[in-house]
Amino acid sequence: MPRSENPPQMETASERVQRHRKELWDRLIERGAGPNFRDDRTLRSFSLGEVAEILGVSGSYLRQLSIDGLGPTPELGTAGRRSYTLRQINELRAYLASARPKEALKFCPRRREGEKLQIISVDSGSAGSASTTTSFYLAQGLALQGYRVLAIDLDPMGSLSKMFGYHFPAIHFSDHHVSMYGALSYDDDRSSMSSVIGPTLFDGLDLVPGTSELEMFERESTKRFHNEGLRYPDASIKMVSALKEVEANYDVVVIHCGRGSFLTAGAYEAATGVLVTVRPEWPEIASMTMSLDFFSHFFTLIERGGRSVNHDFTKFLVTRHNPRDVSQQEAVALLRDSLGDDLLTATVWESDAIREAGLKKRSLYELVAGAVGRSAYEQAMETLNSMNAEVMDLISEVWGRPPMYVSRASRTAGKASS
Repeated sequence: MPRSENPPQMETASERVQRHRKELWDRLIERGAGPNFRDDRTLRSFSLGEVAEILGVSGSYLRQLSIDGLGPTPELGTAGRRSYTLRQINELRAYLASARPKEALKFCPRRREGEKLQIISVDSGSAGSASTTTSFYLAQGLALQGYRVLAIDLDPMGSLSKMFGYHFPAIHFSDHHVSMYGALSYDDDRSSMSSVIGPTLFDGLDLVPGTSELEMFERESTKRFHNEGLRYPDASIKMVSALKEVEANYDVVVIHCGRGSFLTAGAYEAATGVLVTVRPEWPEIASMTMSLDFFSHFFTLIERGGRSVNHDFTKFLVTRHNPRDVSQQEAVALLRDSLGDDLLTATVWESDAIREAGLKKRSLYELVAGAVGRSAYEQAMETLNSMNAEVMDLISEVWGRPPMYVSRASRTAGKASS
């Protein structure tokens, strides 16, 4: 018998909708279909050659470590081929950092005492500029390189969360908050920051999902800002305070900004660096240029509250780039001439491999080359790794370390090309 067969008599329209909502949600929970990470997703193991490339050592060196029983024991496949899980790769990092202390930073790049948490806000300068995909690959790429990473999705539609395999990222009806709404709520029963963080497939990479709760937070913030005569959005202070709660657990936070004004202002105040994505097409560049007024408005709100905006860097990234398109070549040249060093040298190419991986609900890091075509895979990985390398060198510079990732990515790309 359906639970709603005998509804209460004097029921209002809102009560009826809420009752249906609760009944449907309870049924979903019973079926194990509530908001959670996909049960059927696992992260593949990485071949010895891939691990050598990730760690920046030779395959023969890793093979000898395995023979000598040093470091984690890899899985042996057909013909004695060795492979490692990501957790084992991180164990290898710890071993190599201890065995070769002069290269400890290379193997274990986690921040040391006195180095501040890096918070990178990734925002879209124009429609369709792949800010979600950029956030996704940046977070996973950093985790593969040994950083402890927290990804935060501020999109109420949960676009980044979907890429991580999160169920129902756009709706949330349970009593337990799973988005930043819980940690930023104005209610007395505000959740702790740690309670809204969940694991991902990648060892060392956690996620705060984006849900429709975030729209409710925007509405509450707008009401407070106008009705209480606030001089600046206190939502941004809440964002800073929430991240301080878990600061010791991470090296880098990647925030995927949505379209919410107050949440984005909070992301910008908390951020130590900003990455703006833009497509190299004239209408998108015009849109990005106008959106800079939007960004400036956020900074003004923060400064109006007597707090300065001191980002370590604000960089622009060209995405969905077709280097064979003459018009796009001209667009990139204009951006480079106008933005100078604030435009990353690397551009992320338009890629069928990235698109096909997305259709498989995976990233290229999660797939082997054969799954999307080796040539397309290697070309896409080269552009993604080059982007990540530049960002990691920016982080190293902030921490007072010498740059090393761009040069390593260049050597790897050259080896792949040859």
